[in-house]
Amino acid sequence: MRFPFKSLSAYSFASTPPNVERLMAITPIDGRYRGQVENLSKYFSECALIRSRVQVELQWFKQLLKVPNIPLNCPSISKEDNALLDSIVANFNPEDAQKVKEIEKITNHDVKAVEYFLKEKFKASPVLSSLAEYIHFTCTSEDINNLAYGLSLHHGLHEIYLPKVQELLNTLLKMAKEMSAAAMMSRTHGQLATPTTMGKEIANYAFRINNYVKVLKEFKVYGKFNGAVGNFNAHLCACPNVDWLDVSKNFVESLNLTWNPYSTQIEQHDSMANLFNTIERLNTVLIGFCRDIWMYVSYGLLMQKVVKGEVGSSTMPHKVNPISFENAEGNLGLSNSLFSHFANKLPISRMQRDLSDSTVLRNVGSAFAYSIVSYGSILSGLRRITINKEDCIKELDSHYELLAEAVQTVMRRYKKAAPYEVLKEFTRGRKVNREAYVAFVSKLDLPTDEIEKLKELKPSGYLELAKELAKKIEKYL
Repeated sequence: MRFPFKSLSAYSFASTPPNVERLMAITPIDGRYRGQVENLSKYFSECALIRSRVQVELQWFKQLLKVPNIPLNCPSISKEDNALLDSIVANFNPEDAQKVKEIEKITNHDVKAVEYFLKEKFKASPVLSSLAEYIHFTCTSEDINNLAYGLSLHHGLHEIYLPKVQELLNTLLKMAKEMSAAAMMSRTHGQLATPTTMGKEIANYAFRINNYVKVLKEFKVYGKFNGAVGNFNAHLCACPNVDWLDVSKNFVESLNLTWNPYSTQIEQHDSMANLFNTIERLNTVLIGFCRDIWMYVSYGLLMQKVVKGEVGSSTMPHKVNPISFENAEGNLGLSNSLFSHFANKLPISRMQRDLSDSTVLRNVGSAFAYSIVSYGSILSGLRRITINKEDCIKELDSHYELLAEAVQTVMRRYKKAAPYEVLKEFTRGRKVNREAYVAFVSKLDLPTDEIEKLKELKPSGYLELAKELAKKIEKYL
């Protein structure tokens, strides 16, 4: 039997809430997660890209006015005209972007549409109108595009992405110190291993994440501004007495980007690839973190706070699932897939230019969005977990075989014969309780004070520098 299905387009949503468009979105970034990543649209949306193109075009126009030996043949730009130029960028809005898109329907060229949009704006001033042909002067579209994307990356990285990563890092640093003395079982190869503390394990991740944060804070986005194939051909043909290399460098750096003097028609995106690889590696660290926290919850070392009204299963009422960390792991994987593709694809362009990078660059915001969603999920999950101290201690102190490492190392210090083999014979593959451990240690040929010290030792106290390393994590960042 076939069930009739009515297309959603046939329904009227006139009486539905204003955010109903999120229910109709194709991707969860613009639907389910829109509220978590909405601020990214300031730099990674189509509207933001057009605004950045407008900014670059106008800033280049203003730069030309300052360059000697360019025959503009015009009076000085008045304060009013300067204010008009500044207002075009400052007041740029979605309606302006829509006007550019309408022009693009005719030109079938997005950057040329921006040029025509600005020429229309210049008609408001007789002086600017007379200079309209200096919009996009000597430029190829990629001069505008690479700087526009550079601006998006620079501001998106420093104003949205890094603050979110820093929030996550600060949370981990706080937890590392708070749980510095929380003894727990460690596991290597999935098997019981030397005791550690939850704080020290979190500190391990905080240290690694901080290393990437340092790199990202110092990261430089490159930009080029050198014409059709990077040789300043048109520049020198029109104005041979201008130091175009110096002009180009000053212009790119005025946008807080790093000048690239050597390029084809496009800026080769090597700096972008480095950025995306760095974020991908940071995300890989966080995938490991999510899986470890998931395992600690699974083993009962960590507990999750119960939130009233929440449901863990549609049929098993008792469940409290670590869904925040599962959600984060999945979205980190999606983000990394995109960042990996960007890093592998963008530095490659046939000969002096092909257009295959264009559609790829339009998806950069999606990769950042999946990362931001993931970081939010991790933070949400971390706010709900607590260390199960009682069960952690109980588990540790029921496994005195964990002290085999300590005992054989002390025996080595006193040059006793085959200490490793002796402890292997006593502990390997068996569970040792306190009584058996004390009886074994009491018979060792060691100084009395060493025997007494080993007899007093418990697995839950065999932590040595774990507490200190967790407490002092910020010292080593």
